[in-house]
Amino acid sequence: MTASPDGAVVSVPRGLPAEVARRRTFAVISHPDAGKSTLTEALALHARVISEAGAIHGKAGRKSTVSDWMEMEKARGISVSSTALQFNYRTAGSDIDNVINLVDTPGHSDFSEDTYRVLTAVDAAVMLIDAAKGLEPQTLKLFQVCRHRGIPVITVINKWDRPGRAPLELLDEIEERIGLTPTPLFLPVGIAGDFRGLLRRGPDGAAAEYIHFTRTAGGATIAPEESVAPASAAEREGEAWSTAAEESELLSATGQDHDQELFLAGHTSPVIYASAMLNFGVRQLLETLIELAPPPRGRTDIAGTPRETTDPFSAVIFKVQAGMDTAHRDRLAFMRIVSGEFERGMVVTHAQTGRPFATKYALTVFGRERTTVDTAYPGDVVGLVNATALAPGHTLFVDRKVEFPPIPSFAPEHFAVLRAESAGKYKQFRKAMDQLDSEGVVQVLRNDARGDASPVLAAVGPMQFEVVTARMLGEYNVETKLDFLGYSIARRTDAASAAELDRQRGVEVFTRSDGAILALFSDKWRLQYIEKEHKGLMLEPLVAAAD
Repeated sequence: MTASPDGAVVSVPRGLPAEVARRRTFAVISHPDAGKSTLTEALALHARVISEAGAIHGKAGRKSTVSDWMEMEKARGISVSSTALQFNYRTAGSDIDNVINLVDTPGHSDFSEDTYRVLTAVDAAVMLIDAAKGLEPQTLKLFQVCRHRGIPVITVINKWDRPGRAPLELLDEIEERIGLTPTPLFLPVGIAGDFRGLLRRGPDGAAAEYIHFTRTAGGATIAPEESVAPASAAEREGEAWSTAAEESELLSATGQDHDQELFLAGHTSPVIYASAMLNFGVRQLLETLIELAPPPRGRTDIAGTPRETTDPFSAVIFKVQAGMDTAHRDRLAFMRIVSGEFERGMVVTHAQTGRPFATKYALTVFGRERTTVDTAYPGDVVGLVNATALAPGHTLFVDRKVEFPPIPSFAPEHFAVLRAESAGKYKQFRKAMDQLDSEGVVQVLRNDARGDASPVLAAVGPMQFEVVTARMLGEYNVETKLDFLGYSIARRTDAASAAELDRQRGVEVFTRSDGAILALFSDKWRLQYIEKEHKGLMLEPLVAAAD
């Protein structure tokens, strides 16, 4: 797929290896309010997919961020769902239209499980850090997921137009707290709050260029750039330039220069200082992604057999979302293409059921905007409409059977019983519950004692419960009531251990919809006591357990 001048995605005949080589698929990870959605729009603006950037927290009359489509997102100014954006970008002097697949993710920690799923679909990540706050808990948690999955990380220190910390102090924090060596490609000229431009570092740390930015009204359009030679920059900016040049040489002396092999191995991270709100440093990020981020790669299936990008078509479902368009009332399953060429209308096989699946309705999604996809290639993200049998972690393929490993669920930390206010709405309640469960909005737990009418919802954060109750009412016209439970820790167990655990005070055993048996504990002390007194029981931590 590629984009015409008006932003529409069209097909271009190319060989498969060439199509793979020109694609970059990445996600942005950050703590809430670090500027993730603003950066997403700034990137789309520089790719000229949109003509004017919107900001949720902007002045009256400005548009809400196009990648945020839920009413809750617009009202609160946060992202609580994932959105896939695709656009083309051609670097200066190149005749290649690079295809950028940016999978926007929830920033709020309550929705980190959704972000985890997205990270199974990307080849690189941009770690966005607030210049004043530095590394924050949610960023740390998501970085650990990137490290676990071997995803290389590019770091953007954002909001340099506002007062913040010293540049080298932020770099030291990255190295000390996560063991990732930062290797700045650009350094800021001017302290945080006085962002004048960027010093582009040469291979040996010497200043190669000064990029001076000019502000635009409200940051709604691309900020003009001026390239200035180092000698002229010294005369123009004085001490601000001298400080940046000295810091660049100091970093080179300590070995903090970019090394592509170390970056791809996850040992180092290229760093760019930026202001997404003012569109400073955004072009530099796009060009860094194209130059340094890896193109799509093959994957190993559940049996340990590699599936190369040039093999017959295969894809993994990483996100299912309903309610994106109230006019259509449909359900979209987002797939990341792993190998081969996708053609709309092709019949593929659903690995989990062995049944054929027709891909008649295939779309790219930009916020609420939809564009039909006729062809797509490895690295692309395509939405399949009304894919009721598909769930996160499922595999689609043609030719030789392939099934990719399932996507693990995060360790839930909040639990509540959900009931329909009206018994007459039970049928709608069950339908809605099955739908939200299959999307992975929350984890649904059941046991014989509580019955199907009162399922227990398990969530990483309590805001997930708000999404459930809001969608229950808005999409299914079912008013619900939540009763919170006094559990805070979940452990995976087995049938042999479940009977003994059920006899323990402060413990309750459930079966999750995927068949996993989970034991819920009131607190860590109760868990520690049972582990000490009953050493033979299976009590396995789940992914990203906080304790």
